[in-house]
Amino acid sequence: MRNNGMMKEIVDSQETTLLITADQVVIHDGVIREKPTTPEEARKFIQGYSQSHAATIGSVLVTNVKTGTRREGWDKSEVYFHKIPNEVVESLIEEGNVFYVAGGLLVEHPLTSPLVEAIVSHILTCSRSRSVQLIA
Repeated sequence: MRNNGMMKEIVDSQETTLLITADQVVIHDGVIREKPTTPEEARKFIQGYSQSHAATIGSVLVTNVKTGTRREGWDKSEVYFHKIPNEVVESLIEEGNVFYVAGGLLVEHPLTSPLVEAIVSHILTCSRSRSVQLIA
């Protein structure tokens, strides 16, 4: 970024500029899932979580643009589901929000949250690690 002409003003400035980037993916049966792109893909994803589990991996990278110093952190949560009825799957797809989230996974959604059996979270950063278990 330092060699990019668009960044010259930031690099020459006396101010500290931080670039914050983040992303999340879902892993189910060893496959990384991004946002579903079709109703069929969303249906496959959500039905696959029924009476099963998925893991979410979230990461954040903070870069000091002037110095190039970077710090990162990530967390992993495992979400265990009860049976997800087909009516719930179809309602989620019809509503459309599943197309904007990794793996079509909406744990906090009012239709989905009662179907969560447990969430086990592992918060991992470059300097520490801790685990938390949440029971729904």
